[in-house]
Amino acid sequence: MTDTVPSSGNAPHIPVLLRPLIKAVSPVSGIWLDGTFGAGGYTRALLEAGADKVIGVDRDPLAFEMAAPWAGQYGDRLELVQGVFSRLDEYGSDLDGVVLDLGVSSMQLDMAERGFSFMKDGPLDMRMSQEGRSAADIVNEASESDLADILFHYGEERASRRIAKAILRERAIEPITTTLRLAGIIEGCLPRSKPGQSHPATRSFQALRIAVNDEYGELIGGLEAAERALKPGGQLAVVTFHSIEDRMVKRFFQQRSGGGGRGSRYAPEQQEVAAQFILKSRKAIGPDDQELEENPRSRSAKLRVGIRTDAPAGPCDRKGLGMPMLKGK
Repeated sequence: MTDTVPSSGNAPHIPVLLRPLIKAVSPVSGIWLDGTFGAGGYTRALLEAGADKVIGVDRDPLAFEMAAPWAGQYGDRLELVQGVFSRLDEYGSDLDGVVLDLGVSSMQLDMAERGFSFMKDGPLDMRMSQEGRSAADIVNEASESDLADILFHYGEERASRRIAKAILRERAIEPITTTLRLAGIIEGCLPRSKPGQSHPATRSFQALRIAVNDEYGELIGGLEAAERALKPGGQLAVVTFHSIEDRMVKRFFQQRSGGGGRGSRYAPEQQEVAAQFILKSRKAIGPDDQELEENPRSRSAKLRVGIRTDAPAGPCDRKGLGMPMLKGK
């Protein structure tokens, strides 16, 4: 099994939680769908672990350009589809497994021209599909209150109002079009970070990326689509990278893996609801010491796995998943 795959930079892309994911879903067989193909790390690992076929889905056309040198070696065992994972049930059905690795990929972070990173100067873009509204459009056109809401709800940035006010002040002087200029504006609003702390712009860049790509809407749509596409006994494995995502995935599995509760002497017992998933573990799987040493980006990653039952797919209580909602949305 390959633990690393080439990336666009000098360093290899290291798929996060690859070893524990393959261990959790083993034995691997049948048809799988990798809804966040990226650099192909999970897809290659699944194929080498025994999958008969993997459908690799990604909204970023660059992912398939980068896969061209190696994809052919798997023949018809590998099918590549440009699309969004919220529609994955249109790309495959009766699946034996679905893997979702959420968030931005290392190859996107490492490319300054994609505008995801505050560590390198580049255009303020952040579009995974390379289409539609960019981060620069939001930063330069959104109202102060909308900007503050995005930063607070999507990035959990407590200084959101202060940062939004500074952005409006600076964009009135000159449009904000580069990553380092935005990062500098944010840094000017916050105390200098101490050793070991994340960069001051981390939460704001995360929030803008999520807003640009509608990542929370995609996540809920992807979980629902996976439920529809999996056969009984099929497995859904989801890797998250921050608390909001993990909370949404955790609550989805909680909703779909049990009845309505036993009730009490004060409240009547709720009607039993057929479970769509059985959880492999109620506790999320995190990186081990070896992975933390090999790949510091894995420190916040969590893996959750559920096994599909034969219960029909049903409507999901989206409000109960804890998805942050902006005003007017």
